Amino acid sequence: MPSRFLTLSDVAELLNIAPAQVYTLVRNGELAAIKIGARGQWRIEDRVLEKYISDLYLTTAEFVAQNPR
Repeated sequence: MPSRFLTLSDVAELLNIAPAQVYTLVRNGELAAIKIGARGQWRIEDRVLEKYISDLYLTTAEFVAQNPR
């Protein structure tokens, strides 16, 4: 059964970016996450990540349409 929640490192690996970049996305509110447990470990729900990626595709398409070569 696939995990519903991903760590920042999991997300970083999926997006091929550094975990610090994922942390920045979370802290600036671009990517929704929750803190769990006494140590406050960050978790990102898989459906939230998929929505974030879909939104990036839309944003990129708008940028390309507005900025032709």
